[in-house]
Amino acid sequence: MKSDNVKTGVERAPHRSLFNALGMTEEELARPLIGVVNSYNEIVPGHMNLDKIAEAVKKGIYLAGGTPIEVPAIAVCDGIAMNHTGMKYSLVTRELICDSTECLANAHQFDGLVMIPNCDKNVPGLLMAAARLNIPTIFVSGGPMLAGRRLDGKQTCLSTLFEAVGEFNSGKITEAKLKEFEEKACPTCGSCSGMYTANSMNCLTEVLGMGLKGNGTIPAVYSERIRLAKHAGMQIMELVEKDIKPRDIMTPNAFLNALTVDMALGCSTNSMLHLPAIAYEAGVDLNLEIANEISKKTPNLCHLAPAGDTFMEDLNEAGGVYAVMNELDTLGILHTDVMTCTTKTLKENIEGCVNLDPNIIRPITNPYSKTGGIAVLKGNLAPDSCVVKKSAVAPEMMQHKGPARVFDCEEDAIAAIRAGKIVAGDVVVIRYEGPRGGPGMREMLSPTSEIAGMGLDKDVALITDGRFSGATRGASIGHVSPEAAVGGPIAFVQEGDMIEIDIENNSIQLLVSDEEMAERKKNWEPKMPEVKGYLKKYAAMVTSANTGAVLKVKD
Repeated sequence: MKSDNVKTGVERAPHRSLFNALGMTEEELARPLIGVVNSYNEIVPGHMNLDKIAEAVKKGIYLAGGTPIEVPAIAVCDGIAMNHTGMKYSLVTRELICDSTECLANAHQFDGLVMIPNCDKNVPGLLMAAARLNIPTIFVSGGPMLAGRRLDGKQTCLSTLFEAVGEFNSGKITEAKLKEFEEKACPTCGSCSGMYTANSMNCLTEVLGMGLKGNGTIPAVYSERIRLAKHAGMQIMELVEKDIKPRDIMTPNAFLNALTVDMALGCSTNSMLHLPAIAYEAGVDLNLEIANEISKKTPNLCHLAPAGDTFMEDLNEAGGVYAVMNELDTLGILHTDVMTCTTKTLKENIEGCVNLDPNIIRPITNPYSKTGGIAVLKGNLAPDSCVVKKSAVAPEMMQHKGPARVFDCEEDAIAAIRAGKIVAGDVVVIRYEGPRGGPGMREMLSPTSEIAGMGLDKDVALITDGRFSGATRGASIGHVSPEAAVGGPIAFVQEGDMIEIDIENNSIQLLVSDEEMAERKKNWEPKMPEVKGYLKKYAAMVTSANTGAVLKVKD
């Protein structure tokens, strides 16, 4: 056992003494030591139940003959961190989570790991750590929140509340109505109830083979989630016994499966940021050039919020991620011979997992669209790439041409939107919000929600070198690369420039001559903010959306 390095032999007498101080018995030390990486805290609604998940995991480990040792991981609530300086700290926590988990696992020589994440950066951060460490590992998330109680005949969720703020600011609803939204949108613990980033990544953890069936969809408040956690605790012992490691599971074909199911589910655009980062740690080259090729042959089968009016609990009742994969397998577009944490192949896992509700999971004969839910665009405005959640874009906005309204930060854009300075046909450009320029690559949920709340989501596009939340809908195009702070073309856009967007043909163009662009670049002066302490050191660590290569800081 790897843990023999800290518990056997004469030289390890001091180490055993410290285990004695922990109250461990000789019988416990004789077993494999399993690190239970628990992201529990009392500030993130998706994590407030993880103490119960961890206890269930530990029971499962004990039942199967292991010794569980709980250790912490941090997590940020992106909703609480949204639209202020706190969002600058969110994305970089992914690297901190990965690094700190590596430190804990290697310093204490765990034989295996059970990762317990739930929210946006926590899931990819721990997947990155699993790939980097490459010791037997399994995931069990805290599960999604139930949808909000009915309001105006429809269930609510966090994204409807963000849009309600826009409706209030434009005079469409009263303060009392906004308060009603506020009280009903988030009724339980769990990751927010739509196909936002957290739920996207928890579902893709199933697809990658690192989580058991239901990991992404069983609601947080269901007792079934506790049973799942116990099974994950038991299953890690089989992975340890058979020495099945994350890189045996997270192979190139597993990542291709993840991209394919991503397209079918209509996941958050942030998956295009996280999957390459996880692949990088697994030693897999995942170039997002392939995303559009996969999209061309993958039908979009689900329209969960914000794209539609269904939620994670509905997907769970319809058969979950396995049912979606079984549906896709009839097209022969999945690699079903890959190994998974069940110690069975994907083919064996999804056998018999039928679609129980064709209104939630459309059959392949009646998809929402014949192509996937995410599109990667390129053009002279984004020479490397940019990303849009195509499944959440109205048909009217698949092609759009309009004048640029340019802002150098999110706050200025929100102020202009609320002042009624953005009109139908405009293309809002928010720049200097990338990994270096922000720094921290903030999410732009508030400006897009303001636009949607004003009823302009079918008339106004928004482009940024920052990110978009999975809760975003409309023609919201993010992750523009290269970013403004390093001299990307988005830095040279001027007020009134015409921008042409063609999502169906994966194109985004600034209608300015090459000569004019060259002249603007020559005269460009970077607008890098003064950044102190933590952010100055870590801003450049955020993984590039389109290459997966970690940008190391040079002191």
